[in-house]
Amino acid sequence: VQLQASGGGLVQAGGSLRLSCAASGSLISVNNMAWYRQAPGKHREFVARITSVGVTTYADSVKGRFTISRDNAENAVYLQMSTLEPGDTAVYHCNADVRTPGGTWSNVFGEGTQVTVSS
Repeated sequence: VQLQASGGGLVQAGGSLRLSCAASGSLISVNNMAWYRQAPGKHREFVARITSVGVTTYADSVKGRFTISRDNAENAVYLQMSTLEPGDTAVYHCNADVRTPGGTWSNVFGEGTQVTVSS
């Protein structure tokens, strides 16, 4: 199973970006999907999560500015980021709980996409 994120880039403070991520490969279903980020020299941190029925959770640092959504038919998750700040600069990774044909659940991280916010 692979997760491929896209949509990162360079944006000025106050601007917006929309990240996308789709799960592909041998999977039966996807449960929780989430976004994490890692800034240079820092640990990976939680950004937002959405359950299979659409219940969302956000880190305090992004509440009111970021919105997570998903398309269950496409096994995709999105992150709409608004009012971006230089502190949001990081590599953003998507994450998902996936069930494989063997019946087991795995927590998978995808390759990240770079988001850089200039002041």
